[in-house]
Amino acid sequence: MTHLSVEMLAADATVPITSAGHAQLGIAVLAGIAVIVLLITKFKLHAFLSLIIGSLVLGAVAGAPLDKVIVSFSTGLGTTVAGTGVLIALGAILGRLLADSGGADQIVDTILAKFGGAGPQALPAKGGGGRRAGRRAMPWAMVLIAGIVGLPIFFEVGIVLLIPVVLLVAKRGNFSLMRIGIPALAGLSVMHGLIPPHPGPLVAIDAVGANLGITLALGVVVAVPTAIIAGPVFSRYAARWVDVRPPEKMIPQRASEEPEKRPGFGITVATVLLPVVMMLAKALVDVVVDDPKAGVQRVFDVVGSPLIALLTAVIVAMFTLGRAAGFSRGRTAATVEKSLAPIAGVVLIVGAGGGFKQTLVDCGVGQMILDVSKGWHLSALLLAWLIAVAIRLATGSATVATISAAGLVAPLAADMSTTHVALLVLAIGCGSLFFSHVNDAGFWLVKEYFGLSVGQTLKTWSVMETLISVVGIGCVLLLSLVV
Repeated sequence: MTHLSVEMLAADATVPITSAGHAQLGIAVLAGIAVIVLLITKFKLHAFLSLIIGSLVLGAVAGAPLDKVIVSFSTGLGTTVAGTGVLIALGAILGRLLADSGGADQIVDTILAKFGGAGPQALPAKGGGGRRAGRRAMPWAMVLIAGIVGLPIFFEVGIVLLIPVVLLVAKRGNFSLMRIGIPALAGLSVMHGLIPPHPGPLVAIDAVGANLGITLALGVVVAVPTAIIAGPVFSRYAARWVDVRPPEKMIPQRASEEPEKRPGFGITVATVLLPVVMMLAKALVDVVVDDPKAGVQRVFDVVGSPLIALLTAVIVAMFTLGRAAGFSRGRTAATVEKSLAPIAGVVLIVGAGGGFKQTLVDCGVGQMILDVSKGWHLSALLLAWLIAVAIRLATGSATVATISAAGLVAPLAADMSTTHVALLVLAIGCGSLFFSHVNDAGFWLVKEYFGLSVGQTLKTWSVMETLISVVGIGCVLLLSLVV
């Protein structure tokens, strides 16, 4: 899922680099996506190279000058790496410190013990029924944790923070990766699409003049059943369709030199949640103060930025985790260095996904969808959802889909009640999450972290995103009948 900050959206509002008609653009989109899928699945070409070639094919079929296509792709790659690559790197350092210090083991062993798992230090369950009940509760625990963590932060940051725990719980507890991973992804994704203070919902609220408090309250009402169905419930089927185990290269391993002592559960959890608390504090200050020129808000804008929050957590972890495990300065430096190599490929693939997305936007695909949708005659809520779906499928950007759809349907909000205007925002948010596929940087992020093939990612992650979108709009339409 390509999640852009509000400031980054200016890059998407560019003049199209081609004057191709709607039909030609539609064919170009299909050709670009088909080339990417074919190169990866049939010819086993690396995703990074496939995305570059697919972007060039898209631009060529759309009739855009190839030099401008190259600039668009490079700009999108650079913007995505700047926005998510550094966060992935910092998250990898934090994850390695967690693993090598024994902090991740402490979290996983405690969770498995609490829920009757199979961890090496699991507490004895009170009978087989208690252990089975605990294992059944694990997916529910993961969606709850992900929902809380995902409330104030971007999707990519949430993945970075939760991946070490998800992979270790799946391996140590002998769970299917999908049974644990899908609930965590669902919790994060629902928060991103529906709940302020994420940038998409905030901009949509401003565009249609919705009430923030009412939108937040109704968003929670929609988010809870949506996350349950797309998370713990769907994960049962996803685990049957794609029965995979955590990829060894991504699993934070136990330290090769088992430390004589390891940090306690409380300090470890506090270290992991530190960036979450910092970003949540920024979100609360933004809502309460709501004055960009106020000194306190400017301070928290810096303190609560994902970069500063994760960087702070990494520095703190060197002391709370590394020193607690008896690491010397040299051992801590070596841990940081070893953490970066495994994620180099992930960063490049995610960046290339962003490059393909930017090529789509600069070719005018998003505007094409807006133009075509003007002739549709549907209820405002369903129309907003369908427009967001179309732009999401074409561009791969949830935030671009949200803002474009909000701008188009904003005039309809003038005749709506306060609650229905809030529901209009939620309908747009649901549509913006529909069917993530190869033009979405988040698709590649999930694929690489979970060690899936393109087909497996489509059957799990993409279907989960579609469920969130469909169940979410269903809840919105039901609420529109009673509020």
